[in-house]
Amino acid sequence: MGAEVVPGQGTSFRVWAPDRRRVALVFEEARSEPLDLQPEEDGYFHLLCRDARAGTRYRFRLDDDGEPYADPASRYQPQGPFGPSEIVDPLAFEWTDQDWPGISLSGQVFYEMHIGTFTPAGTWAAAAAELAELARLGITVVEIMPVADFAGDFGWSYDGVNFFAPTRVYGPPDEMRRFVAEAHRVGLG
Repeated sequence: MGAEVVPGQGTSFRVWAPDRRRVALVFEEARSEPLDLQPEEDGYFHLLCRDARAGTRYRFRLDDDGEPYADPASRYQPQGPFGPSEIVDPLAFEWTDQDWPGISLSGQVFYEMHIGTFTPAGTWAAAAAELAELARLGITVVEIMPVADFAGDFGWSYDGVNFFAPTRVYGPPDEMRRFVAEAHRVGLG
């Protein structure tokens, strides 16, 4: 589902639209006509596009509806849930925590964190800068409140609408990955 970068081949787009006859891929940048996805079994539509890369913004047009829609399985919505989706290549991120041993459940001290209110900046990067202090205080596990993208600039993310996309309000997806790597670096689960 969604847009998956296929190394050396481009990007695979797949969406489930069982009540539609036609699904077209529309790029935000000036390009040619919309590209039709091919129907598959059980209401899915698919297209492998050689020209689409990480950072490309796109939407889907359903049947003859003039309004294009965000990808419901988008990994990033840089302009919010009603804006274009952006292709993200999760394999491009270089993790630094390969040796992190993990944690056991027994004896842990949890801290529930809302990224948007934990620091004045309310971002992944600002929260990551404070993780060493949490570890110094005796916290061993950080439980992140929901991070799914939501409409508006503030929310508790319980009203998330793009469940595969961390909200753009806190920063791009790689900032979330850096937050996780930093938590592991300072010994936090």
